[in-house]
Amino acid sequence: MLTDVAVRNAKPREKAYKLADERALYLLVMPTGGKLWRLDYRFGDKRKTISLGSYPDVSLARAREKRDEARRVLADGIDPLAQRKADKVATAETFRTVTEEFLAQRQPIWAPNHYDKVKARLEWLYPYIGDRPVSAVQAPELLGPLRAIEAAGKGETAARTRLVAGQVFRYAIAAGKAQHDPTTALRGALAPVKPGHHAAVTDPKAFGALLRAIDGYAGEPVSCAALKLLPLVFVRPGELRLAEWAELDLDGATWAIPGRRMKTGTDHIVPLSTQAVAILRALHPLTGNRQLVFPSLRSRGRPISENTLNAALRRLGYAKDAMTGHGFRASARTMLDEVLGVRVELIEHQLAHAVRDPLGCAYNRTAHLAERRKMMQKWADYCDGLKAGAEVVSLRGRDRRA
Repeated sequence: MLTDVAVRNAKPREKAYKLADERALYLLVMPTGGKLWRLDYRFGDKRKTISLGSYPDVSLARAREKRDEARRVLADGIDPLAQRKADKVATAETFRTVTEEFLAQRQPIWAPNHYDKVKARLEWLYPYIGDRPVSAVQAPELLGPLRAIEAAGKGETAARTRLVAGQVFRYAIAAGKAQHDPTTALRGALAPVKPGHHAAVTDPKAFGALLRAIDGYAGEPVSCAALKLLPLVFVRPGELRLAEWAELDLDGATWAIPGRRMKTGTDHIVPLSTQAVAILRALHPLTGNRQLVFPSLRSRGRPISENTLNAALRRLGYAKDAMTGHGFRASARTMLDEVLGVRVELIEHQLAHAVRDPLGCAYNRTAHLAERRKMMQKWADYCDGLKAGAEVVSLRGRDRRA
């Protein structure tokens, strides 16, 4: 059995030699003067040796502790060497590296705008847990930064950040890089968030006034065209901003949005009314030689900014709690149903919401296309009537055909 004095006074020899302690622990003294702790053990039918560090960084007492730790692992039927390798892999897999891997997998199937928002939320956590092993992150480490977001008056952002962090941890579990999802322990730890809605004008007469204001908007031509088109197609603003001429068939009056740009990740078809086609044909001489339908004035390779349409509405006198670019979806949803009497499933399908048939199967992108085309033309004609100040006549409860 070794003593501290014997370890300290051990001198190098021409060849490496061992100084035995107890329970298979020994000190390997090298010709160079290095003193290395080693433990011999058997796992299965094989004799193995594991390194426990070097003296004096690892003292005799600490070497014995590490020996006992290794023997406890062995008693559980686990190879200490294999356990060490697994621990090293887990340590290398930080929250940051796993997040980057997760985002790389999702990027091809997420709409760019959605991807950017999720990426920004996850990167905000990096200063707090980015370099922590993903398998070691505990709930209190996440609660602190989430409450900081909440304290800044962004309760919904805090809730969404918890949700996307949970996606990363569940991905890590599936990939064998973590054993638990700490976000599940945070359910109820944040203040409840009252669901919000995008401000929208849903009164027909007020909507007619809005459309007249848009027609009179004296902004940059590309922005004007986007603002006029959005009420007619009522897609998400991000889907409109990133529209490409290659997706448009003006002769066939169809816009095919690829799934990579949709929030749902599935392809979507937007039938174009004659009014929508006229707006696009008028714009074509300005931007038709470019990839983007609505390029930025500052950089033609980039689309108009996310704030362009909302800023235009502000200049027209509509505050953010009165109308937003996203609000055109609610405007169309409300009036198509309550005024024009269109079947709800047609409206929901055109909004690119999840719609299923009676058997529970999701409709494909061409479902009810002929009926949706009639609906989109009816909506555009109705908008023209509102702009002209036509009397509003509700068809709700009458003919529910598009």
